[in-house]
Amino acid sequence: MNKELIARAIEAAVAERGCFLVDVTVSKDNDIEIVIEKEQGDVDWEDCSAIDRVVHEAFDQDVEDYALTVSSAGLDRPFKVQKQFDKAIGSKVEVWIKGGKKLKGILEAAKPESIVVDGQTIEMATVNSVRPYIEF
Repeated sequence: MNKELIARAIEAAVAERGCFLVDVTVSKDNDIEIVIEKEQGDVDWEDCSAIDRVVHEAFDQDVEDYALTVSSAGLDRPFKVQKQFDKAIGSKVEVWIKGGKKLKGILEAAKPESIVVDGQTIEMATVNSVRPYIEF
């Protein structure tokens, strides 16, 4: 299956739920993983279930022979799309810089080419990953 075709098929349903698409992956075995995030608040079971239904209605599982997982981006996954960065502004993040350096702080601004964490501008070309940071 083609991930762009899947993304187009679920685009309206994702937006209707107040969500945005973070990632679609399709393995060589047709294992499909759809990752969504909520514009405001958190993704819930009903959001995932609605997207699951749309995919199953659009693609016959017996014909396409696929396995499907729909999930939220979660706290343990790095940001992949600009909307995740935008949503996280004002929140604490963990930034992994190429070369092994790690920085924790408040995300103050985010553009495709750079982010600002605790007043420090970091070029995205030097970043391995950025993810939410939760203190326990």
